[in-house]
Amino acid sequence: MLVLNDRLTLNSPVSALPKVRPLDLKRLGALGIKTVRDLLLHLPFGWEEFGEPKAIADLTDGSLATVTGTIRQIAPKISKYKGLRLTQAVLVDGADDELNVVWFNQPWVAGQLHRGDRVALAGTVKATRYGRFEMRNPHHEKLDGGEDAGPKNIGGLMPKYHLVKGLTSKKVAALVSAALPLAEKLEDELPEDVRQRHNLLPLPEAVKLGHKPETQHDWSEARRRMGFAELFELQAAFALMRASMAAEPAEPIPYRQPVIDTFKEGLGFELTLAQRRSMWEAFQDMARPTPMNRLLNGDVGSGKTAVAAACAAMAHDAGMQAVVMAPTEILARQHLHKFRAYLEDSFPTLKVELLVSSQSTAERRRVRASAASGHCALVVGTHALIEEDVEFASLGLAVVDEQHRFGTGQRELLRAKGKGRPHFMAMTATPIPRTLALAQFGEMSVSVIDELPPGRTPVETEVVAPVDRDRAYELVRNQVKLGRQAFVICPLIEESEKVITRSATAEFERLRKEVFPDLRLDLMHGRLKDKEEVMSRFVAGQTQVLVATAVVEVGVDVPNATAMMVEGADRFGLAQLHQFRGRVGRGAEVSYCLLLADDPSESSLKRLNLVTRIRDGFKLAEEDMRIRGMGELLGARQHGMSDEAMQALQQPVLINEIRAEVERVRETDPGFERHPLLKAAIIRRLEQTSIS
Repeated sequence: MLVLNDRLTLNSPVSALPKVRPLDLKRLGALGIKTVRDLLLHLPFGWEEFGEPKAIADLTDGSLATVTGTIRQIAPKISKYKGLRLTQAVLVDGADDELNVVWFNQPWVAGQLHRGDRVALAGTVKATRYGRFEMRNPHHEKLDGGEDAGPKNIGGLMPKYHLVKGLTSKKVAALVSAALPLAEKLEDELPEDVRQRHNLLPLPEAVKLGHKPETQHDWSEARRRMGFAELFELQAAFALMRASMAAEPAEPIPYRQPVIDTFKEGLGFELTLAQRRSMWEAFQDMARPTPMNRLLNGDVGSGKTAVAAACAAMAHDAGMQAVVMAPTEILARQHLHKFRAYLEDSFPTLKVELLVSSQSTAERRRVRASAASGHCALVVGTHALIEEDVEFASLGLAVVDEQHRFGTGQRELLRAKGKGRPHFMAMTATPIPRTLALAQFGEMSVSVIDELPPGRTPVETEVVAPVDRDRAYELVRNQVKLGRQAFVICPLIEESEKVITRSATAEFERLRKEVFPDLRLDLMHGRLKDKEEVMSRFVAGQTQVLVATAVVEVGVDVPNATAMMVEGADRFGLAQLHQFRGRVGRGAEVSYCLLLADDPSESSLKRLNLVTRIRDGFKLAEEDMRIRGMGELLGARQHGMSDEAMQALQQPVLINEIRAEVERVRETDPGFERHPLLKAAIIRRLEQTSIS
């Protein structure tokens, strides 16, 4: 039993808890758990009910169960299938019935348990084809104290915590048990009247019931309370940010109809209704004396760049400059060509320049001088734009593309390039359901481009069975023969013993030697130092097949690429697969996206077939949210949002109620000064999340 240190406080580091090793600290830190408070607020996302120990003869296929018995035999093995390391054992109970047990990729179990040991196992029961039962990767506990001794740490109701490699729910639960008496000292940040109006548990009670519920209702109520409080803190933080921005003056950019008329005449294509609506929303914001702060959310190829270009034209007409920052040089150069095509012929005095780190010193000096003097109206670039020696004569509009790829500090440095506060627009090509956008970007107004320009050829999408892999290779080869290019996407950079899937490096070598020895292949992944050079070769058509990881998910525009194979497609979310698909079909030719699954199960294929049937990125994102949970979309957990908050997001009415509650508090306490616990929670949240 773990003993509580008398000097332990909520702010004590988790290292102060008993039996915490240095590796445990590192793993807990990866989950954002650094203090005892963090640990207590890290509720389990689910429970497994294994029940009391039962006889092996009473087990049923597919059930969760706890059994006790004696190890009759145990040994480490290496499987014939792909050389997997495993530990195999046979457990026998008092009635001399046997249970097969196997632990995959846990060879150390053979060193922990030995023949003759009495143990308890808790896991899922599977019937084998030989008429016996088996457990795979069960929880285990060595038993002491005679034949009647039962398990203390496994079985019954076991919590499931979010984990990282090397950390177990059992370990987290043990640490929580040691810290749980301190839950009484947690101070409730929610205003009392708000809590009572929504019938929410006090914080100490919610934490205790969240970790140690007696009923399913206890746990649900604990999660409801925690999710409400988290979203309340987020919306309160957003309210403060909106108020702060509204207090900062910005130079109004008046709307002029002749500007947009000239812009549309020079485009050479018709704007969609969604593009026109988004432009109008931005123009209205820019005409105000407070800075625009707008997110432009549109699917791949929906025409976000045209909207940003129209805003830049309006800023130029008002005598102000614009800047567009992209996360990669490839994307910055693509934007340069588009902005020049959209603007320079229609507006003779509107000069577009590029600023990236790979330019010569003389060229960068020339562009900086042009921006500082006001001779250029728009500068497109990368992180080079936020260097100290970059200045603008009259910056009126700042645009950031793929804004989630930049930290808040970088975005603020860009905004600070103006003498006053410039109007700000962020663009993202990841379709975000409205409820998630409201939580992730609540300090911003949101414009949605939810339709594609007419005339785009839909990408032919197909789920390919493993036996049909050669047909997929033949399609790629045929497209290359026609003078086109192809992508092969892999889920990993390198091979892993833990995961059976194709890695980019191994697949590149195999394809280059065995499948396409006569074609020009290249390799692209996030650790590569010369990523820009590799992409430049592909954009220029020097590479015929690009083998890559998810690093090419956004921002790659190669109209000549017409084929894509996605290996291990079942390992990606639907929204991410849609993003991959958006890398092809950008030209006039028919394009193909082939999804190859490592897991050919019915549920896996059913999910992948949604991508073949649904072409709308927003609808796919909603399906992704429904199937995988909102916390997985956009990596929301990495953005500081818990499962409890993501579950609450599935109730749009609740979001509106929370925003109304925040405004009710702000009516008498605009800065939350009279609610110090809430203010402290808001500050903590701002420090922990992507909005900091």
